[in-house]
Amino acid sequence: MIETRSTEVELQWRPSPLTRAVVTCAAAALAVALIGGYWQLVAFTAPLVGVLVSIGWQREVPRVHVHAEPGSHRCFESEETRVSVWAVAETNDVAVGLTLEAVRGMRLETVDRASQRQTVAVAADKWGRYPILARVKVVARGGLLLGTGVSDAADVFVFPLVSPQSTAIPRTELLNRLGTHLTRHIGPGVEYADVRRYVPGDQLRAVNWPVSARRGSLHVTERLTDRAADVVVLIDGYPQPPGPATEATDRVVRGAVQVVQSALRAGDRATVESTHAGTINVIVVVNRPLARGAMVEAVQIATEARVLAVLAAGIKSVRSGAPATGTGTDCIAIAAPLRARARGARAEPYCGKHTLLGELVGRAVLESCARAIRGIR
Repeated sequence: MIETRSTEVELQWRPSPLTRAVVTCAAAALAVALIGGYWQLVAFTAPLVGVLVSIGWQREVPRVHVHAEPGSHRCFESEETRVSVWAVAETNDVAVGLTLEAVRGMRLETVDRASQRQTVAVAADKWGRYPILARVKVVARGGLLLGTGVSDAADVFVFPLVSPQSTAIPRTELLNRLGTHLTRHIGPGVEYADVRRYVPGDQLRAVNWPVSARRGSLHVTERLTDRAADVVVLIDGYPQPPGPATEATDRVVRGAVQVVQSALRAGDRATVESTHAGTINVIVVVNRPLARGAMVEAVQIATEARVLAVLAAGIKSVRSGAPATGTGTDCIAIAAPLRARARGARAEPYCGKHTLLGELVGRAVLESCARAIRGIR
């Protein structure tokens, strides 16, 4: 099933060229009428002024949605794919213009253009995330207002193409648990590793009865092969900046692939998992000592500023879809000099919303978080 994405475009409204021309003509006619005493020009400008005044009486400006099919597409490097994009307004009495643009590193070519629907062919030579930008121009209220806006119509995820590697998967039955292999034989092993508490699922024959009797609870003997773990490589899958993959991201992905290949050569099961949880780490550095209460207030102010930045960015929870206030791994730290090392400097007793220090902390955290969020979207 092909996914169709619908995105509302945030339009910025301003006077259209027609409105500016009407204002220029009316102003010039009124100036000539007042300076030269030509009262006939006043009657000429009256309809023009009436047209300008009617802007406030007309219906509200319409909303415009950009649709893309497919909304998200995956392909390989240098592979060409096609995406259809069109714009629709709520009312039919407006003119909507649509222009598609590509980000750096992606080639975009229009293959079919209809009245409000365009089909483009896109391709990229390097893997990464490539959004297709839709620039919308709307003329409303009888041609007197012009609205413009830019939105991400669709996302094209380009995956890397790599040469075949000499990673032959062993033709043997894989072990139940993977990691430490002392012999070629498959089985639980006999090499002693440790004694641990019993957990549901442990075999009865693994129970160490003497240790269990001394400690008053069930304990099992753990073998070397039993304590091994599957090889799992985690990659932070938070959306990277638009365009080709950065050097750091490319190094992370290729390093993860090499780790998995090494595990497969040893006969282990291995996988690569991508996580989508981002982290907002904030550290606030203050050049004056803070009392304990002031440090608590500083953490409170920084937390509220971070939440405001996340809400303003429109970030949604990946589980519930509700507006998010942060992530489960966020961290906030306050750094201030110690009173003893500040050469007698007075410790600030407060850092609330009605203090200058609290205002500076909130403004700095809000601007920093907002700038960081804009940089990764």
